[in-house]
Amino acid sequence: MKLFRKSIIGLLLTLSLCLLFSYTNVNQSKKEEVLVGELFELLNAYHVSPEKIDDAFSEKAFDLFIKRLDYDKMYFTKEDISVLETYKKGIDDEIKNRTFNLLNLSTEILDKRTTFIKKIYPEILSKPIDFSVDEQYETDDEKRDFATNEKELIDNWRKSLKFEVMVKLLDMVEDQEKAKAKNDTMKVKSFAELEEQARIKIKKRVDERFKRYDKLTRQDRFTMYLNSLTSVFDPHTNFFPPEDKDDFDIQISGKLEGIGATLSEKEGYIKVESIVPGSASWKQGQLQAEDIILKVGQGDDEPVDIVDMRLDAAVRLIRGPKGTKVTLTVKKIDGSIIKIPIIRDVVVIEETYAKSTIFTNAKGDKKIGYIHLPSFYIDFNESDGGRKCSNDVLEEIKKLKAAGVQGIIFDVRSNGGGSLSDVVKIGGYFIPSGPIVQVKSRIQAQQTLVDRDPNTYFDGPLVVMIDEFSASASEIFAAAMQDYKRAIIVGSAHSWGKGSVQQFVDLDRYLSNDYDSLKPMGSTKISIQKFYRVNGGSTQIKGVVSDIILPDRYKYISLGEKEEDNPMKWDEIAPAQYTPAKPSWDIEKIKKASNQRTAKDTNFVKIEALANYLKSQKDQTIFSLNFEKYRKQESEDKKIADKFNSLGKYETSLTIAPLSETKIETKLDSIKQKSLENWHKKLKKDPEIYETYKIIEDMCN
Repeated sequence: MKLFRKSIIGLLLTLSLCLLFSYTNVNQSKKEEVLVGELFELLNAYHVSPEKIDDAFSEKAFDLFIKRLDYDKMYFTKEDISVLETYKKGIDDEIKNRTFNLLNLSTEILDKRTTFIKKIYPEILSKPIDFSVDEQYETDDEKRDFATNEKELIDNWRKSLKFEVMVKLLDMVEDQEKAKAKNDTMKVKSFAELEEQARIKIKKRVDERFKRYDKLTRQDRFTMYLNSLTSVFDPHTNFFPPEDKDDFDIQISGKLEGIGATLSEKEGYIKVESIVPGSASWKQGQLQAEDIILKVGQGDDEPVDIVDMRLDAAVRLIRGPKGTKVTLTVKKIDGSIIKIPIIRDVVVIEETYAKSTIFTNAKGDKKIGYIHLPSFYIDFNESDGGRKCSNDVLEEIKKLKAAGVQGIIFDVRSNGGGSLSDVVKIGGYFIPSGPIVQVKSRIQAQQTLVDRDPNTYFDGPLVVMIDEFSASASEIFAAAMQDYKRAIIVGSAHSWGKGSVQQFVDLDRYLSNDYDSLKPMGSTKISIQKFYRVNGGSTQIKGVVSDIILPDRYKYISLGEKEEDNPMKWDEIAPAQYTPAKPSWDIEKIKKASNQRTAKDTNFVKIEALANYLKSQKDQTIFSLNFEKYRKQESEDKKIADKFNSLGKYETSLTIAPLSETKIETKLDSIKQKSLENWHKKLKKDPEIYETYKIIEDMCN
């Protein structure tokens, strides 16, 4: 009787689970159909430049989807791609019919290939690898092609794994040699022993990669597919499922204990979007925007490979309690790979705000004010002590003016943007009044955002410093000052080139109560506006071109909005009515003098050489799989790289005089004192600031 009762209970439980599974699948299917319809209705209604959903759209979406599914071309074969290409011009029809045949077929093929690869890589890594063979490996995904057949696919994996083991092996060999030099009694492991250990470590890394793959859900795959479609509109228009909304441009900052970086995930890689000023990463100094984080290690433990890892999972590894160490293995823009140890901390909020100081030359006859603005920040909770960058900048201008500065350097390098209303106010501080930026969207008439304050808070010589990472609001400010002939723009050849603004839309708001069972649907981030300069030109793609270009380490590496997938095009509208200033300085004369100085300056000569070296490193994508040849090449590269170490030891002859309001007082704690001292040391080591001082000095003459 007990056995019969257990059988009945088991049967009922099984039926219940089957019904639940069936209901979940039906619900997910219905949700996908509704979501696609709603999403594309919103995109067509609100996107500033909507795409026509046709065969051309389908081809772009297909290419993006395949790229995101297999960005390193290590899973699909050409035959697989040929099968999938039957849908290359049919995605528009899939959207219209609310079908997902391409997604389903690609999932089926990818699962099949993954199962196949999971059988072959352990076998490859189970035997000693012969590093005496003279063969090469292409590391650039874009230069590789899909394997012709399974035999070629196996060989691609063999070479890829061989390269990973070789890189790890070289690290282990060199670490042992360094340790041996310090302790000649230590037991030395043979090359064969180290090679075996390297293979074990790489196998563990690949095991973790496939474990993460096995955890992918239908929602994960659907989100990737959907974002391949939305990204045809532009790189910043994306879909976010409910659980991922909070992971958008995660900032490990404020009161959160971590490293202080804004991260994003693209094509399987975790990329650094920006560094939070004042954070642990900012203080350490090596982690930079555009870096790709490959591995994360807790303290001195073996690092975990985060390639192909979900953004939220990667962030959980990077976060941690204040005072603990995390070691990031990072791929730099030039292709070099370094380890960056960071002691986690709480971001010092003061470092994120505008601040200023005064530069004087050796003679002491030129006092030049300097304002650094890390971002165009705003806190809407002003009643709770929230701050606005426009208020803070105005205070700094007033202090500098009261101190009798003859000119101001306004530094927005690596400033990724922020509040539109605040950039309009700040631009207005340097002109009597007038338009600062024009805005165009689909749902509103063209707008001109105007500074209506008749006061000019500083009318002397002004220089705006920019670099490749100055974006959005930074570009609006620099462009306005350039168009008004109010300032000379100094720095990299051009800024980032992001001339659009995005807005999050909660998809649940647009669904009737009939679909309550499908909620929450998630959110979409839509590019709803484009910015235009007062001269009518867009900041999109072109960014702001510097009036005086300084030698730059990234000079020969392509960066910016134009490098993203499907960026919106540059265009122009009618100029606004504005009255340019009549500057007292001769821009051509000042530019010529600057070029002559930088051509002779040993630091800028080294920076130019460094730029060429970084370009050569980025272009060097084929590596020998012969251990000795690879080691020799790495040794030669390191010797060249070491020649540029002196750049960090450079110090200008400028005197930095803190404003009376910011001088160190006994009531200030040691952290703030140390922070100010470190900031001043940083400024004195910056050759771009010194040359900018010389430029504004010429403007004052």
